[in-house]
Amino acid sequence: MEGGASVDAGTVRSWMSASAAAIREQRDYLTQLDAAIGDADHGANMDRGFTAVLEQLDAAEASQPPGKLLLTAGSTLVSTVGGASGPLWGTALRRAGRALGEEVEFDGPQLAAALEAALGGVVELGAAAEGEKTMVDSLAPAVRTLREQLAGGSELGPALAAARAASEEGMRATVPLQATKGRASYLGERSIGHQDPGATSTALIVAALEQAISRGA
Repeated sequence: MEGGASVDAGTVRSWMSASAAAIREQRDYLTQLDAAIGDADHGANMDRGFTAVLEQLDAAEASQPPGKLLLTAGSTLVSTVGGASGPLWGTALRRAGRALGEEVEFDGPQLAAALEAALGGVVELGAAAEGEKTMVDSLAPAVRTLREQLAGGSELGPALAAARAASEEGMRATVPLQATKGRASYLGERSIGHQDPGATSTALIVAALEQAISRGA
């Protein structure tokens, strides 16, 4: 199969579980980052949202395909997470789920296409581009790198490792940026020097995806 290992519903469940665990572990750190340029609630909001996602996925039928699970996860985030992060990540997962459709298994290129759809949803809803100190600064380089790595012949595992590194680099690159979107934009130049909390939680979720894929390989 092109792109290496296939991905299935179990992988998606593992991804959401790893995401929830990472966000729970870094909850206070995310709150600390958000306190500097936002409402100091990003950690709590994301923790609550992904806890609810796990509850919904646990209740879902075992036979549900990956796309359906992502639709459920996205809808849950929209309904349980306040602020911008719920609608943005909810839209991202729903777009990814729709891109996968009813496929029971999918490969690396299909995963990349689903993540591109997720990114497109975030850009559309948030009207954000790279360089504006948002989650796009972490998600866009991850998606781009994954696609490039797979096109160059890399297996899915190494391609995702490169995508994770690109995501983390994009996250760190938000520190010197001035925010132009969301509540952080109200601070103007005072937002410079702080890492964006949304980009940080996004990097955690990308890393969780790599972890889920590597465990299932």
